Amino acid sequence: MTHRKGFRFTGELVTNSIQHARVPTGREIGVRITHCGRRLRIEVADANTAQPAPCEARADDERGRGLALVIALSERWGCCQRAYGIGKAVWAELRLPPPQL
Repeated sequence: MTHRKGFRFTGELVTNSIQHARVPTGREIGVRITHCGRRLRIEVADANTAQPAPCEARADDERGRGLALVIALSERWGCCQRAYGIGKAVWAELRLPPPQL
């Protein structure tokens, strides 16, 4: 189940970046996935400095649920300035199940 959430988070965060990060040519979107202890962190960076905010989607809306989904299913999520460069990184963390022996 965790790997499905990871795929979903990556897809939602990348889609949000593509839709909202109107950036100049050459400013690509970056994806980083890290594993630390029992956590999986998925981070998507772009050159836009605007902070993401969940919105209220109506039942018939085709968009507007991605970030709300990430917030609901993640253990933690956030947004921070990119360490090296312009823009921001939006991230979400999942707790991994204990290893099976």
